[in-house]
Amino acid sequence: MAQASTSDTPFSAAVLTVSDRGFQGERADASGPAVEALLAEKGFRVAAADLVPDGIGPVAEALRAYVAQDVALVVTVGGTGFSPRDLTPEATLSVVERLCPGIPEAMRAVSLAKTPHGCLSREVAGICGRTLIVNVPGSPRAAVENLSAVTGALAHGLAMLRGGPADCAEA
Repeated sequence: MAQASTSDTPFSAAVLTVSDRGFQGERADASGPAVEALLAEKGFRVAAADLVPDGIGPVAEALRAYVAQDVALVVTVGGTGFSPRDLTPEATLSVVERLCPGIPEAMRAVSLAKTPHGCLSREVAGICGRTLIVNVPGSPRAAVENLSAVTGALAHGLAMLRGGPADCAEA
């Protein structure tokens, strides 16, 4: 697990790619780097990027490690579909303390505007401690489109979550 810094300005972020084939070296990860680039472009400090196999255990363990490192935002990439091994939402639900349903709702709305299959994505978002965890789909294009739909809101939410000067009345 790559180390994350504790500085929150700009907000720290980690990208966790979830893929059996990527983890086994059978396929190069294009989605994780695409999400890293988007986060950096939007002002986040990408402090960690890792790749784990599908399954509740490996994903939940990585998420808990990021929370322990006080990473502000963790974006998981992949494992949100209907395949039997797509268990990223379940792993996320096993770690988070509070759900943030508006984030995946906004992402699915963007997907549905492009394809009727957008409703099949099972991503979730939630909070554990001071860390916001957001699932995005595994394809590079869908991951970037989904995350792009919410990055502005994420920065505001993180400011509130981490005790910053966010003012909801001004948003």
